Amino acid sequence: MTVRAVGASEATGDTTGAEGQVETQFCEPIGHRQVAGDYVESWQPHPMSAAALANAQQIAHKVTENLGGQGVFGVELFVKGDQVWFSEVSPRPHDTGMTTMITQWQNEFELHARAILGLPVDTSLKTPGASAVIYGGVEAEGIVFDGVDHALQVPGTDIRLFGKPESFRTRRMGVALARAADVDTARRNAAEAASRVTPRVV
Repeated sequence: MTVRAVGASEATGDTTGAEGQVETQFCEPIGHRQVAGDYVESWQPHPMSAAALANAQQIAHKVTENLGGQGVFGVELFVKGDQVWFSEVSPRPHDTGMTTMITQWQNEFELHARAILGLPVDTSLKTPGASAVIYGGVEAEGIVFDGVDHALQVPGTDIRLFGKPESFRTRRMGVALARAADVDTARRNAAEAASRVTPRVV
């Protein structure tokens, strides 16, 4: 995830821009998995070689600098070894970036708001973590969710339910978040917490 914002924050370690000027900053890389073209889970930081990370940041910088503006850009890339290819860019907070709600000091929504308001941002990582989708599971209006208390018993987890008025079986209705000492544990815990939340028609 790439952020174009005014000024440099000492916490980011980015000192390439002068105070008051728009500069490009980078969050730790976020990995994600898709099924049938839809986001299923994401995690941060995603392991990358130093060369791949440098290539990824170079591409993201070039893309976002040419687009201009301020805010969060979800720059999606394909990575194989040290090689990196551009896929697409979303000039807004992105579903895969929801993992930042538990991993970063400032999540993607805070970063976006601060950037467009001309405030300094902090893209630094707080803890490794992951997110996993909570699906609607049913075709209905006005559903509720059982098992949230059971899901929150998984260590280091949190739940976000989106409050959408209509559910579809494969509609993303929420997300389970998990923090841990390592990404693999966080991914397992996020998936476990998500599996414990069950939609029910009112």
